[in-house]
Amino acid sequence: MATERILIVDDEETLCEVLKLNLENEGYDVDIAFSAEQALTFDLKSYSLILLDIMMGEISGIKMAKMLKADVSTANVPIIFCTARDTEDDMVMGLNIGADDYIMKPYTIRNVIARVKSVLRRTSGHKLNTVAEKLNVLKVDGLQLDIEFKRCIVDGEEVKLARKEFELLAYLIQHRGKICSREQILSSVWSDEVVVLDRTIDVNITRLRSKIGAYGSYIVTRSGFGYGFRD
Repeated sequence: MATERILIVDDEETLCEVLKLNLENEGYDVDIAFSAEQALTFDLKSYSLILLDIMMGEISGIKMAKMLKADVSTANVPIIFCTARDTEDDMVMGLNIGADDYIMKPYTIRNVIARVKSVLRRTSGHKLNTVAEKLNVLKVDGLQLDIEFKRCIVDGEEVKLARKEFELLAYLIQHRGKICSREQILSSVWSDEVVVLDRTIDVNITRLRSKIGAYGSYIVTRSGFGYGFRD
């Protein structure tokens, strides 16, 4: 059986080293990141569990957790918040995001190890749909479309799209790397409409570019030919 991998994300270096030493003594393979920014450069989907502090730099533990849960490849990686923020509201918020446990500082190493073992027992062998398996999710860099639940996620944050905007974006992503004619788009996205003007596509494209931020530039226009989503 492969050694379970744990990532500690905390800006308190001494605390990280103590946790690492004790968890390694329990047989785990442990890495450390001293900020969320550093952690996000790691292959996060390869970890069995992430111990995450809340109060860090520009990217807080809360924001990082939201990013992880919004990404199909990391959504099922268990998270334990380890934090000095000890109000009930903080705890509820952390658990609502999708954290598996919440440990308040100061804590004992014995308590952390017990919580880690408990979470790993609950989650071991139950990791669901990977990117390759979950075909109903379209993902291009930080832009994701969940076809089943009709959700658009941009860099970890949900963006509200109208029905036709969602269907248009999904169509373009499904055909990324090629230019789709207006006729193709109209027949696929507006197939249930009796009369639709060409201008309708232009308006929806403009709205989409505005709503999906930096990824709006991924939608390309070829005058006289149609629209596409760059590969």
